[in-house]
Formats: sequence, C-alpha cells, structure tokens
Amino acid sequence: MAASILRIEYDLHFSVTAGLDVIVLLPNSYRFFFKSRLVSKKSKLKLYWSIIRPIVTYGCETWVLKETIKNKLIVFERKVLRRIFGPTKERDGTWRIKTNDELDELIRHKNIINHTKAQRLSCFGHLHRMPEERMVKRVYKWKPMLTRPLGRPKNRWEDDIINDMKKLKIKNWTSRIQDCNKWKLYVQKAKTFKE
Repeated sequence: MAASILRIEYDLHFSVTAGLDVIVLLPNSYRFFFKSRLVSKKSKLKLYWSIIRPIVTYGCETWVLKETIKNKLIVFERKVLRRIFGPTKERDGTWRIKTNDELDELIRHKNIINHTKAQRLSCFGHLHRMPEERMVKRVYKWKPMLTRPLGRPKNRWEDDIINDMKKLKIKNWTSRIQDCNKWKLYVQKAKTFKE
C-alpha cells in the first residue's frame, strides 16, 4: 500500500512537472505571440486560459495540493502573466516588473490554484450527487480493511476539499451539495476566492 501511495504522489508530481515542461517546449510562434505588441492582452489571456492552463491542470480534479505543487503552479502562472502584461512604467520613467499582488488584481484572483480548487469542488459535488449503485461512488465510499501505516497520516483528497470548504465558509455542505445550481455558485466563488 505504501508503494502505491508513493507511486501516486510521484505520478502527481510528474504530471504537474510534465505539464509545465510541455509549455516550455511550446513552438516559438506561441512565445512570439506572448511577446508581440500587435496582439491585445485580452487575447493573450484568453489563449492562456483556454489552451495552456488546461494542459497544465489536466486531471487536477484528483490532486491533493501540497505546498510544493502549489508553488510550482503559481510560479509558472506568474511567469506567463508577466510575459502577457509586461513591465510597469513608473512616473520617473523607469521600468519595473509587476508584483504578485498586481498580477493577482489584473486577473481578478482567478489564478491557477483557485481554478484547481474549483475543479475539485465541482467533481466532489458531482460525486456526491451520483446514485449509490454507480461504481465510482462505491469505490469512493469503500473503506480498506488494512490498518494505516505508522506516523502522521497523509492528507487525503477528501480532507483537502473539506479544508477548502471551511475556508470558503460552506456550512452544512452535505445538504447543500445535493442542489446542483447552489453548488455551482460555490464553485464560482472558489474560482475568485482570495485567501
């Protein structure tokens, strides 16, 4: 069991790193696209949100976000955003790079971490609304008969999502999750949530 947990953690780390590497290998035309002044910032942002971010966050519904993965994702996103928005010109004529807070304000807190958390909340709601006889629901509710290994327990997917719901101040989620339309409002709130 410990070997499978290590493999899952390695696969997640590998998939995030591989997604980031794919972006590094993008053709020069995309790099030129982000540096070009002929293309509007809005178009560049749409390209990032519709093509690049989905590649990096593929399968994020099943991720347990550790601090190392969060840092890698946010550093990657800030590099792309700095390339899109460019530097800031001060009143005295000097140029400086945009701060992290300025970038966050420009994208209205719709960063890659919030996107991942919203995707997980959406998946969590879908999973809880499934009929009990569905295989996915049975696997989710299955409890192994083995004892857990010694030491501090690993942070599980469900625990991570419940912590996110506490930060979003979602109370009595077991009843609210059954209403799909209300749950979508919580997912939308998670996309722009500022911690």
